[in-house]
Amino acid sequence: MMPVIVTILVLGLCVLGLSIKIWAKKDGQFSGTCASQNPYLNQDGENCSYCGKTPEQFKKCDSHQ
Repeated sequence: MMPVIVTILVLGLCVLGLSIKIWAKKDGQFSGTCASQNPYLNQDGENCSYCGKTPEQFKKCDSHQ
């Protein structure tokens, strides 16, 4: 029974931490949501499927476009 309680407590703390991060951020957005910014994930240099920007345009990546 103790491992179940510890697991629920740890998961609750994780959810609380993410909630605080979203609440504290401007507009409740995570930074760096474009996976194409990571050269290991985008080895072919494709456009971002989320915002449509090319890898060269990621200096001002804004998901509201």
